[in-house]
Amino acid sequence: MRAWANVAELAKPKNLAGGLVARSAPGLPFLLREGLEVAFVPPQLDAPRRARVASVREQAKGTFLVTFEGVDSIEVAERLAGCCCLVRRADLPRDALAPSSTGLEGFEVRDARAGHVGFVAKVEEGPGQTLLCVERPDGRTSLVPLVDAFVADIDEDARRIDVDVPDGLLDL
Repeated sequence: MRAWANVAELAKPKNLAGGLVARSAPGLPFLLREGLEVAFVPPQLDAPRRARVASVREQAKGTFLVTFEGVDSIEVAERLAGCCCLVRRADLPRDALAPSSTGLEGFEVRDARAGHVGFVAKVEEGPGQTLLCVERPDGRTSLVPLVDAFVADIDEDARRIDVDVPDGLLDL
C-alpha cells in the first residue's frame, strides 16, 4: 500500500492572502484539516512542494477555503491551482479512504469526439490524480484521468461523465 493518498484538489485561488478553493477527491469526504501536512502534485516551480494546512472553512456545499503555511500570496496560490493534495495515509482516520456510497462506478462515460466510451468499472487513486477505469464495449479498459482539463461535466442525475480527452488517450 502506498504511503500517500490523494484527498483533495485545489480548484482556484480565492484571495490575495493565498487562500485556495479546494474540493475533495472523487468518492471521498473532505479530509483536509488544520495541521495536516500536504504534498502538492504535480510539483510547481517557485511554489512549495509541501505545506501544513493553516485553516479550513466551508464555502459552499462541497467546496472549502483552505490556507496553507507558506502560501501567503495570490501569486503562489495561482501556481498551486490545479494541483492535487496528497497526505500520509497514517495521518488520516482509519476508514477515511473507504469509498463513499456516492461513487462514480456505473456512470456512463461519453467523449466529445468518440461518443460513448463505456462505463466506469472502478475509480483508482493514482499517485498524481484519480483515474476512471472505463470498461469499453469491446472488453478493453481505458484509464481516463479525472481532472478538470479532461472532464467537461459530471451529471449525477443522468449518471453520465462527459469528457474531452486528447486523441489517442482512449487507445492506450
